[in-house]
Parts: sequence; structure tokens; C-alpha cells
Amino acid sequence: MKISERLMRAKPSATLAVNAKAQELRAQGKEIVSLAVGEPDFQTPQHVCDAMKKAVDDGFTRYTPVPGIPELRKAVAGYYDRFYGVKATQDNVIVSNGGKHSLYNLFMALIDPGDEVLVPAPYWVSYPAMVELAEGKPVIVPTAPENDFLAQVKDLEAFTTPKTKVLILNTPSNPTGCHYPQAQLEEIANWARSKGIFIISDEVYDRLVYAPASYSTLSTFWEKYPEDVAIVGALSKSFCMTGWRVGTTLAHPDLIKAMIKIQGQSTSNVNSMAQKAALAAFEGPWDLVDEMKVAFKRRRDIAYDIITSWPGVICPKPDGAFYLFPVLNMFFDEETPDSASMCTKILEEAGVALVPGSAFGDDRCIRFSYALDDEVLKTSLEKIGKVLMKK
Repeated sequence: MKISERLMRAKPSATLAVNAKAQELRAQGKEIVSLAVGEPDFQTPQHVCDAMKKAVDDGFTRYTPVPGIPELRKAVAGYYDRFYGVKATQDNVIVSNGGKHSLYNLFMALIDPGDEVLVPAPYWVSYPAMVELAEGKPVIVPTAPENDFLAQVKDLEAFTTPKTKVLILNTPSNPTGCHYPQAQLEEIANWARSKGIFIISDEVYDRLVYAPASYSTLSTFWEKYPEDVAIVGALSKSFCMTGWRVGTTLAHPDLIKAMIKIQGQSTSNVNSMAQKAALAAFEGPWDLVDEMKVAFKRRRDIAYDIITSWPGVICPKPDGAFYLFPVLNMFFDEETPDSASMCTKILEEAGVALVPGSAFGDDRCIRFSYALDDEVLKTSLEKIGKVLMKK
């Protein structure tokens, strides 16, 4: 038996690998705190759980249309109207098995063998692998912490070639938590359109933006130029539904049809009961999101103040999501020469799981998630600080 070359080139998810290592140490009886996995620590809202239970009781357990039940697709379109004033219909929407599946379908629909995809770094861990599985070429575009790790038009221009077909943007960002202002998003979008480059805008964290920063989205650009951009969303972060696997795409009807074809030959529809739960989430109320934002902003400030107190550390202050991505290479040495070995050292000595920056395309950094209790967060960061300060 021979495994395909394209799969052999793909790397496993680093975040899941770190979580597995932490679970292994826990099984050995060690106390481990995880600042690794990007998952809110709040419970899924009761009205969403109730909608799932009702779907089961009502016998809503059969196949549904591949792109999602019509009322859910309409609710997704209504979401963009409610929050951004964007008019869309159900024909502009497909519901997939999580935001990751939405992205995978898009890459498969848009990329031909050899096509280049601009991927600003730091990037979410799966972008390059997804491009490679679609037989495209990820072109990594470095960004600077001094610019909040946000890509500039000049950065993208420097890596653009006649083979460039797609640009992937993520705001707020996983792993940095940094957030593109609307004007900068539109500047990039106009540049990409002038070059004939399609944009995939990953906006999974779009409701987790903290004042004084303002929400931003390319859905407004999509409304004007629907053939030039697709918007990916999900309920996993905003409604604490990571395990429910509901992702969405807003796009031109022709692209939606292409994604339906892919999904129809791979997974078919999303879990029918989860679709009813997702419908309840989109219909509201949205109180939980506001509650989480208050908690996450407070935790961000706790974590940011501790991390930036470490000597020489550079760390942009994020406006969204629930991550910090400090530059920590000043603590590397012969025994811990990179982010992966540093994460291993911290896991073993402090009992705290983190994700190495190498997984996100910047080996100088380490990703910290602050989606956990305030006191646990503070204590964990203090333990990490002691490990880093050892001579």
C-alpha cells in the first residue's frame, strides 16, 4: 500500500497534537493546564441545546439538503443583514461541517494544480495544508509584530506572481488576536480585485472584537463584488459550539453550487439536529456573546500585562479573538533553540500546554489562549514566567 504524495506532504494539526500530549501527561497523573486549544470555556446557550433536544424528540434525524435546511440558510443570510447591513439570499449560503470544512471546500473549488495562494504569516495552522491538499502552492507572506502582524498591500505585492489566484485573510486572527480595521481590509480587497486575485475572508471570530476597536468585514465588499470574495463564518467561537461542527460560507451562487457539488460527494449535509440548534443560535438572543466579550477583554488585559512584563518581550495587544502571540525568541538557548522545544520545556516544567509559533509560520513566537478562568490564567502565566527567567 502506498499513501498519496499530497497527503504525505501534509502536516498534522499542531494544536491537536499539543492537546494530545497534554492529555497523555494528565493520564500519567500530572496536573496540566492548557492554554493551547482555541475553545471558549463558556457553556453552549440553553436555548441552543433545547433546540437540539427538540429536533431529536421531533424525529428530525433524516438527511437534509446538502447545503443546509432552507430556514438555516436564510438565517445565515439574515445574520449579515442584521450586523452589517448586507443583503443576501439563501442561494448565497452553504452550511458545512465547521468553518474548517467551509475553508477546505473553498480551496477545492477555487484552486487548480499549481495555483498560488497568498497566506500572510502568522496564519491559522491548516491554511497551507489545505492549499497543498487542493494541489495548490501556499506562498507565505511574512508580517511584522510592529504592524500587529497585519499584512500590508506592499507585503502582498512583493509575493504576487502571474500564478497567484487566491488570498486568504483572517480577522480577528488566530493566532495573534489582531484585527484588520475596515479601511485596511477594503484597501487590500481593492488591490486584490485589481490583480484578479480572489479573497477568502475567514471571519470566524467576527463578533469577538473588543472596544474601542470596531467590527470589520469583507461582506460589505462582497455585496458590491460577489465574484471576488467569499466569507467564512462559524458558530464555534461566538456560541461556544466547537463540537457541534457548523460552519457557513457567503459567496456567489455559482461558487456555492460548486461547493455543494464537493460537499455532496464528501460529507453530504451537516448533522440534521445541529442545524436546528444553529438556527436557534442565529435567531438569538445573542446575550452570551456580550458576556464573553466582557470576560475575554478582562482576561486579555491580565495576560497581556503579565506577558509584556517579561524582559524584552514584544507582543501586539490584540483587539479580538482570545489569543496573544508574543515574540519569545530572546529566551531561546542551546537546549531550547526554537518555539517547539520551548513549549515542551514549559509543558514539562510548568505544567502548561502552549502551541509553538512554528505551527503558525513564525518560529519566534508562542500562542497563548486566554479562554479560561482568570485565576487559573494568572497562575499559569506566572509559572511560565519562572521557567523563562531561569538561567
